[in-house]
Amino acid sequence: MASQEVGNAGPGKASAGGPPASQAESVLVNNSVNQPIDELQNHWKEKLQALGAIQILNGAMILILGVFLGSLQNRYHLFRHFFFVFYTAYPLWGPIFFIVSGSLSVAAGRKPTRVLVQKTFEMSITSVAVALAGFVLLSINLAVNKLSFRSCESSQSQDLCIFMGIFSNGLMSLMLILTLLELCISISVSAMCFIESSCNSNKVISFPSNSHSSGMPPDENKSESKEIQA
Repeated sequence: MASQEVGNAGPGKASAGGPPASQAESVLVNNSVNQPIDELQNHWKEKLQALGAIQILNGAMILILGVFLGSLQNRYHLFRHFFFVFYTAYPLWGPIFFIVSGSLSVAAGRKPTRVLVQKTFEMSITSVAVALAGFVLLSINLAVNKLSFRSCESSQSQDLCIFMGIFSNGLMSLMLILTLLELCISISVSAMCFIESSCNSNKVISFPSNSHSSGMPPDENKSESKEIQA
């Protein structure tokens, strides 16, 4: 009797007080597979939040420069040709797009829902177009400043005209650098959101097979099904 009981307790059955060996192995495999995925997800969140914070800071700096540019234009209206970009209002509406895009990036990094990632992607594409428009306008302003330097020779306040021209070139160059930085960040954020959306759409939920759930090899399951059919 004892020998028969020992023989019936095969390797496929679960031991008392612990899970089956096949289930334990599947848990270990799932943990080893999900661990690098979680690390990549956390890295993606941190990177998106960092880029969003830089976008907000970048937009705030361009906005401050735009307000300072407007005050100079009102005070030195005789040299308004040096501040061509202010009349396009890019230093005002451009940073607003950048700050909103950065805020969405930070929110998507903290809680990456499908709606937030999609909104961040759309706003990043818009920021790319805005940054390109700002780059063109600032480049035109710098080209106009070169031509405006010639009018300083015939101006009564020649020294002040030259100073305003040099100061305007430095201010436009700084805004141009910040706009190029915003362009690069917006492209990076849009690419990250596109890749994340593609990965989420391609995810497939896999369920354990009957062999693992029963704790028996597939050959034994097939043999048992054949005996039942017979």
